[in-house]
Order: sequence, then structure tokens, then C-alpha cells
Amino acid sequence: MEAVERRRVTVRGVVQGVGFRPYVYTRATGLGLAGHVTNTPEGVVAEVEGAPAAVSAFCERLAADAPPLAVVDAVDHHEVPASGGAGFTIVASRSGGPARTLVSPDVATCADCLAELADPSDRRHRHPFITCTHCGPRFTIVTGLPYDRAHTTMARFPLCPDCAREYADPADRRFHAQPVACPACGPRLRLLAGTPPRETAGADPVAEARRMLSDGAILAVKGLGGYHLACEAGNPAAVAELRRRKARGNKPFALMAREDADIEALVHLGPAERDLLTGPVRPIVLLRRRPGAAGELVADAVAPGSPDLGVMLPYTPVHHLLLGLPGDPPGPRLLVMTSGNLSGEPIVTDDTEALDRLARLADAWLTHDRPIHVPCDDSVVRVCDGEVLTLRRSRGHAPLPLDLPLPVPASLAAGGDLKNAFCLGEGRKAWLSAHIGDMDDLATQYAFERAEQQLESITGVTPGLLAVDRHPGYRSGRLVRGRAAGRPVAGVQHHHAHIASAMAEHGEGGARKVI
Repeated sequence: MEAVERRRVTVRGVVQGVGFRPYVYTRATGLGLAGHVTNTPEGVVAEVEGAPAAVSAFCERLAADAPPLAVVDAVDHHEVPASGGAGFTIVASRSGGPARTLVSPDVATCADCLAELADPSDRRHRHPFITCTHCGPRFTIVTGLPYDRAHTTMARFPLCPDCAREYADPADRRFHAQPVACPACGPRLRLLAGTPPRETAGADPVAEARRMLSDGAILAVKGLGGYHLACEAGNPAAVAELRRRKARGNKPFALMAREDADIEALVHLGPAERDLLTGPVRPIVLLRRRPGAAGELVADAVAPGSPDLGVMLPYTPVHHLLLGLPGDPPGPRLLVMTSGNLSGEPIVTDDTEALDRLARLADAWLTHDRPIHVPCDDSVVRVCDGEVLTLRRSRGHAPLPLDLPLPVPASLAAGGDLKNAFCLGEGRKAWLSAHIGDMDDLATQYAFERAEQQLESITGVTPGLLAVDRHPGYRSGRLVRGRAAGRPVAGVQHHHAHIASAMAEHGEGGARKVI
């Protein structure tokens, strides 16, 4: 009788929401193995049974051949008693126990989905919420772990029969893709305008939004992690009016271009910058202006006095539609795309709140009914001497952890008062929040509390130690002290925190002097 071996395999890291279970299914069935795979709060857990050589081959390159969005921290496996049976299945996720898996960041729309978006023969042609296993919302829609549709804000959208077939087909790109939807069963895009705001007539809200932008309007556009305020970048009156309404002072606005070719005449664009613009994260990239660049493309009020322009490319289907697909009527190819808020306030995520707080800022709202569970602003980077410098670590990175050079107890660091971001840490991992905002606004403090609770829930970190800036007037410190509930609070001198964070970033554990 041929020998049979069964192993339980636990994979930890960013392994939920990235197609890891379908990958395990395909790998196991390809090797003729029986068993099952499931999501759990500690990661993906599989049991495989079959010939010892096949089981060994399954385990050997499980991490090396993982899906492109996966980040495997560890693969542990051990032998368990064989149980017989045939076939390999994806079983219902298990809940309970501490969360120790990592949630994937939101990912820009992939090339395959973009091709379907532009294909008149595809059933998702021009669908504003097209997504698959390799792209789309993740962090901003997750409400709990393990990562299943029921634990996302897509839970309110039952799958239609066509989407359900794709979801259940191991050969399909949308096999177990939790945000999957189509025009028949997914979220719905609407354009609201007027006083009070009402849904505009007409079948295509995007076409009307493009027309309004071309006419100089300012639109609130709902994105992955919050609302943006958008206007045509080459319209001086529209840009000046947005600056006045937002109380932005002379701070530069970010731009969104349809493609990198649209900005080549405006900025110096090297290979590293181009890779950042077109990659899966798609941050705002600070780019040095070309001398005498065409002023008709970008109004002076976009970035007054700045030698740089901050530019990003579309990262959601709505953005691609708004800037125009091949063959669309002419429209804006370069938009101001700035966070939907008054200067210093947190980005708006709630739809009812958007109609209220953005009423004096926007002429219309391009919105939809898929809720945003946690705010997440755009990341900001620049390239300096060939190195990528992160100025704001948010969309596309949050909530991935940073490695620490030494272990820390379960802790919460409250962050500063301006441009706040907080941090949870435990062991040799630190989880930075997305950008929160300036803490002098009550709405920002509420956003801090909601984001901190959500980050605790998806990391499993329950802070026993709280760290705050020693400045007695810092609202971030007062907020955390008020929620201490008997936990020790450590005051940290501001400049010491700067040095310590730089040391941690570069792997310095304090064994040698750095200053």
C-alpha cells in the first residue's frame, strides 16, 4: 500500500484578500492532494494529504510562488494523522482567537480589469466598481477578520448568479474575490447636485460629472478611503475658487493625470518616478517642474511658488472613467484632486456627512453606496538620490507593519497634534495608522478613536502601555490619557521621538550612539 502523509500548514502575513486560498487550492489539486484550506484570524490554514513527495513539493515553494499581492512572513507545517477522503476544498472561514494575520492595503485597478472596463463586449464594460483578486479595495472596506465578504462593507451586496459562478470557479480570476460585483448586483454610482442635493437626471453620472468639470465646477468625488475635491487643473478660476473655499492658503494641490504621458511636458520624470506612478500603490509623487512648462495645462494657483508638482495616476475605476477611456468625448485629462475637507480637518468618508461638511466646498457630489469603513488619505513620496522617501504613509501601505529592531510590549503611541498618525506596536512589529489630520478639530479626534479601534481589531494588539508627547497642551496626549483606564502612560520628549523613530526605521536598536 502506498504511503500517505497529511500535514497542517499555517501561513502568516498578508495572505487574506490577495487570492491565497485559490492559490493553495490550485497548487494542491495540481499535485493530486486531498484536504482543505480556510481563513482564520491567525492566517491561512491548510491540511494536505497524499503521497509524501507531493506533500513535500506543496510545502517547499508555497511562499516563493505566492500570489503577487501576498507578503508571506512565515510558513509553519507539521504532520497530523491521515484522515482519508478525496478532493480538495475551500471551507468556511473560522473566527475566534486573536487576530494575527495582516490585512492587505487597497490596490490600484489592475491591467486585466482595465481592459474589461474599456471592452464594450464585456459585461463589466464601464462598471465603476470592477475588481478582482489582484486589485481593488481591501483595508478601507474590512470590518473584521477573517477576511470574507461578510466582514467587509460589501456584505450588503449579495452576489448575482453570474458573479456567484465566477466567485466559485477555481479557474476564474475572481475566485473568492470578496469585493467582486457587477452592474446587476454591485454598488451604484450617482451624481448629486442642487440645493438640497438631488440625483441628476440622465443615465450616465460620469458623463455629466465630466461635463461639469469642463465647465469649471468643483466636484466631491468618493474614492477608496474618502472624498476628494476635484476641478480642472488648467482652469485658473476653478482652481482659485477651490483654494478659497477650502481655506488652503498657498499649500500646493495634488494633481491626477490620465496617464504619465500627460505630464511629461510639465515635470522631470525618471524611471523610478514612472514606476511609482504606474505601480500598484499609485501614491502622489513629488516631481520637479520643467522650466517654462506649459502654463495652460496647470494653473499657477495649483502649486504657487513650489518647484514641484505632486502627481498621481488614477487608481480606481471611477477615476479612470472620470478622466476618460479611449474613444470617450474630450474632457479634462488633468485634475486637481485634493482631500475632501477643510484644511486641517480629517478627510470625509460618510455620505451624509459629505453632503453637510462639503456643502460649501463642492458644486456636486459623485458618490456611491459602498461604505468606507476606515479613512485612508493618499500616500506621498519623492525620489531623492535614487531612493524613495515616504512623506506620508497611507493608502497602498496602511495597514502593513514595519519591522522593529527590538521587541516592544503591546503599546499605543498617540502621535503628534499636526498631521497626526498613531502607531500600535507589539513584539518586533509596528502598525502605523493612515494619516488622521490635525487634532485641534473634534471630528479629527473622533476619526482617531474610530481608526484606533479598527486597527486594534485587525492586528489583535491590545495596548497595555500608552505613549504620548510630553507637551501638556497636545490634544492627542489628552485624548489617550483620558482613555488610559489604569494603563501606564509614558511621556516622550518630542525630539527624542524623532530620533527614536529614525533609528527604528533604519534598524538601529540603541546599541550604539547615533548623535
